[in-house]
Amino acid sequence: MSTAHPSPVARQSSAKKQKTDHEQDADGIPIPEVTDLDYVSLTTHADTFGIDPVPISWGHPDPLVRGPIICTVRHFNQRNAIGAHSGSYCIYTGLAVAAGKLNPSYVPNLKLTSPVFKIGPYPSWYDPKKIASIDPFGHLTTEAYSAYLDKGFDIRPTIAVTKAHIDLPECREAVRTGRLKPDGKILMPSGQSVCHKAAIEPVWYLPEIARRFGCTETHLRQSIFRMTNGMYPELITRPDIKIFLPPIGGMTIYIWGDPDTIPDEDIELTCRVHDECNGSDVFGSDICTCRPYLTHAIEEAIKTAQRGGAGLVIYYRKEGRSLGEVTKYLVYNTRKRQEGGDSAENYFNCTEQVAGVQDTRFQALMPDPLHFLGVTKIHNFISMSDMKYNAIVNTGIKIVNRVEIPKELVPEDAQVEITAKVFHGYNAGKAYQGIDEEELKKCKGRDYKYEGGDGGSDKDEGSVPKKSDSNVVEELA
Repeated sequence: MSTAHPSPVARQSSAKKQKTDHEQDADGIPIPEVTDLDYVSLTTHADTFGIDPVPISWGHPDPLVRGPIICTVRHFNQRNAIGAHSGSYCIYTGLAVAAGKLNPSYVPNLKLTSPVFKIGPYPSWYDPKKIASIDPFGHLTTEAYSAYLDKGFDIRPTIAVTKAHIDLPECREAVRTGRLKPDGKILMPSGQSVCHKAAIEPVWYLPEIARRFGCTETHLRQSIFRMTNGMYPELITRPDIKIFLPPIGGMTIYIWGDPDTIPDEDIELTCRVHDECNGSDVFGSDICTCRPYLTHAIEEAIKTAQRGGAGLVIYYRKEGRSLGEVTKYLVYNTRKRQEGGDSAENYFNCTEQVAGVQDTRFQALMPDPLHFLGVTKIHNFISMSDMKYNAIVNTGIKIVNRVEIPKELVPEDAQVEITAKVFHGYNAGKAYQGIDEEELKKCKGRDYKYEGGDGGSDKDEGSVPKKSDSNVVEELA
C-alpha cells in the first residue's frame, strides 16, 4: 500500500512561514533551502505557497544583481530555471542515480575548476539581443557566485574554459608539405597546435528567444512542450521562470592565438562557425565538405595566429542540420535511390521529403558565442553560407572577407553538394565560376546500386518533389 508523502513545499512551509520572502543575511545572499529528494513532484506552479525562485535580471552587468542560474535538484523551491544541466546527457545522470552509482544530493567540488584564461566581461554581455542562448557568467561560477557557494547553494557552471594541444593529420601533412610553418609556440614541429577552448551548454532566456523567432513567449513554450511530448510541463505551469536549459547539444569554442586580441577590430580575426557532421568530421565520409572545410579553417586560424591575430572555430552540435544523424542517413538513402541517382539537380529535394522541413538549425541563436567573446569584426569568415553570414552581420558584427573552400579539397562524392549549392546561390569565389545549368544536370554522385531504387516519375507517390529556386536558397548552410 502506497504511503502519502507531503510535498517538499509542505515540508518546508512551517519554516517558510517564519521567514520573509527571499530571507537574506547582511550580504544580500538568500539562505539556501535544501530539498528532501524522496518526494517526486510532477510539476510546480508559480502561485504555490513556498515557491520562491532566486530572482534573475537577465542582462544586468552586475552578476550578483543578474543572479545565478540555479537548475539543480537540491533547491526545489529556489530553482529559477526549467530543465537540467548537461543537455541531453542529463538522462545519463538519472541512470547513474538509478544504478546507485551517484548520490542525487552530491555537490561537485569546483575548487580547481576555474577558467585557465580570461574571457570578458564585454558590453555585449548585457544586451539580450546579443546574448540570450548562453549564460555569459556561466564560466565565473566560483568567482562571481562564491558567496552563494559558501552558503551551500548548488550552482553548476555552464561554461568550462581550458587549453589543449590539437593533433590533426591534416596539420601534420601541412607541415610536411610546407603549407604550415612550425613556430614552436602556436604550431609545434610535430604538427600539433596549441589552442584555448571553451565548452558551452545552452541557457535560454525565453523572452528573447521568442522575439528572435518572431513569436510570443507563450507560443514558444507551448510548441516546445508539445513537440517534446510534455517533457517539460513547467514551460506551461511556470511562466514566472524565464530561463530554460534545453536538452540539446551545446558548442565548443577553439581559439588559436591570444584571446585578448579578439575584441580589437585592428587585429586580424579569422573565424569559422561549423555545425557538427560526425560522419565527415570524425570518420572522413566523402559525401560532404564538412571535414575538409573544418580542417582548412583550422589551418587558416593557425596562420592568422602566427601573424599576430587570432583564429576562432565555433563547433556547434547540430548534427544533420539539427535534424539528427538518423534523419540525415535516411536522406542519403533517398538521394541515392531517387530516379536517376544522386544528382546535383535534385540535391535539395530530398531533405524536406524525409523530414518535412529543409533545415532546423535556425541561425538566429548562432552569433551568441561570438558576442560572448567580444567579437565586433571578423576579417576572414571561412564560410560560404549566406544564412550564417546574414545572421552574424544582422547582430552588428562586421565581416570583411568571405573565404570559400579550396576546390581541390572537395571530396569526390561531395561534388553533388558543392555544385548544387554554388548553382543556387552559395557565396562562391573564382574557383567555382562556370557552374551553369548544364554542369548542374551532369553532376552525379556515387551509385551504390541499392535495392529499391528508381522511384519512378515525379508524379509517383513518394517521389521527390521539385522545389523553386527561392526555396532552395533558404536551405543553404
